[in-house]
Amino acid sequence: MRLALMFPGQASQEAGMGRSFYENFPESREIFERADDALGFSIAELCFEGPEDKLKLTEITQPSILTVSIAVWRALGPKLKAFNHEIAAAAGHSLGEYSALVAASALKFEDAVKLVHERGRLMQEAVPEGEGAMSAVLGLNAADVEKVCDDVCAGGGIVKLANLNSPGQWVISGSVAGIVRAEALLKEKGARKLIRLPVSAPFHCPLMKPVTDGMRPLLEATDFERCEFPVIANYTADIYPDNPAGFAELLVSQIEEPVRWIESHGSFRDRFGAECALEIGPGKVLSALAKRIDRELTARNVDTVERMDDALKWMGAGQAVGASEGKNG
Repeated sequence: MRLALMFPGQASQEAGMGRSFYENFPESREIFERADDALGFSIAELCFEGPEDKLKLTEITQPSILTVSIAVWRALGPKLKAFNHEIAAAAGHSLGEYSALVAASALKFEDAVKLVHERGRLMQEAVPEGEGAMSAVLGLNAADVEKVCDDVCAGGGIVKLANLNSPGQWVISGSVAGIVRAEALLKEKGARKLIRLPVSAPFHCPLMKPVTDGMRPLLEATDFERCEFPVIANYTADIYPDNPAGFAELLVSQIEEPVRWIESHGSFRDRFGAECALEIGPGKVLSALAKRIDRELTARNVDTVERMDDALKWMGAGQAVGASEGKNG
């Protein structure tokens, strides 16, 4: 079976994440230990015990989610190979792009966990608490949302379409004043629902400029390798090139630019021939979005050993009874 891999981003974290892999797979436990050595504090303790308030801090959330995602991948990857499943492509949502690159052997794990820890710290410090916000917008099309953002910016506000998550579900990001003004205009446009997100910083908007400036030299100094399988970049919604020299710029660009998740996920089946998508890491945010983007592509989340076993059994049965039945779930 040809598989697409999805790696989650911020807001998928929860206390207890990754524990079942840590306890059952030495290769997963090793990932947590390598993260601890690289960062100088215990990621395992934070992931398993919290407290939730600390786990929600962006500088902690980002390395924690990446560590759990790669710990899951280290347990799952060899099993996929044993079943003769093929990785068609991978993509990560914002932070998850780093996890995808590690899984594709394009970025060393220790480099990645230190990079996202610094990325999170810079994001935390870029905008003082209470001055930035993000809001989910339901029930409008992207053009309407983008027009409202442009109108607010023309009036001196700061707001941008930040996440193109699924048809009819968008996220805007900016200053609190810009978000408030945009929300009012979006209601007038007929938005079905507006949900202010519990985030500590306004990601993927111009307020992240200090993060861009801080991360650029770090990423440019990082050694990247060619991807072992196609990885789709948030910034372009296209695959990383063969030449790793351009990788740093793609990761720099995604800091202020939108996450083009609809296009990224939409190419899994049509362009790469994927028959199933697996969400590798905590939560099931991307699996839920998948149902709204491409109902023909079955998506399953792998965040516990039990769910991994269920997914493997399903894929193994699909392979045994024939490609068409496996493809349709």
